[in-house]
Amino acid sequence: MTDIAFEPHDHSHCREDALRRAETLCADQKLQFTPVRRRVLEILLRDHRALGAYDILPILAEEGLGSQPPVVYRALDFLVQHGLAHRIERLNAYTACAHLDRDHVPAFLVCRTCKSVAETETDLTQGRLGTIARETGFTIERLVVEAEGLCPGCAGAGAAP
Repeated sequence: MTDIAFEPHDHSHCREDALRRAETLCADQKLQFTPVRRRVLEILLRDHRALGAYDILPILAEEGLGSQPPVVYRALDFLVQHGLAHRIERLNAYTACAHLDRDHVPAFLVCRTCKSVAETETDLTQGRLGTIARETGFTIERLVVEAEGLCPGCAGAGAAP
């Protein structure tokens, strides 16, 4: 199931829903969802783009929530550790989790032009890699799937290859 990052929609609705789920998850697990952690998640939810720590830092500094990189990195580490955000390895950036309501193995469609990110799901045991792992007795514990290309908006605008 792919999220709706590439489809026109009301961002405020998905942002509010994700924040509500994050608050519930943190309360259920007795985790501290501090104002900085919450704000970093809000920033990541803003418009489905992958953002680096140094994209987030000026926003926090302007709002008086911290001006040093460790503030952002600690918040991002918390969000990733608890499944509220994911690290996009290819971009050394982060995106909010689109599927907070269930455990899943994420896969990402990343637009190389506008950096929009759509999250979908994959399975550790499916496909050729899963078959080879089974045949060799290898246990896959972590899988990073990131497909880079053009989102519908950038492809339609004739983005250069």
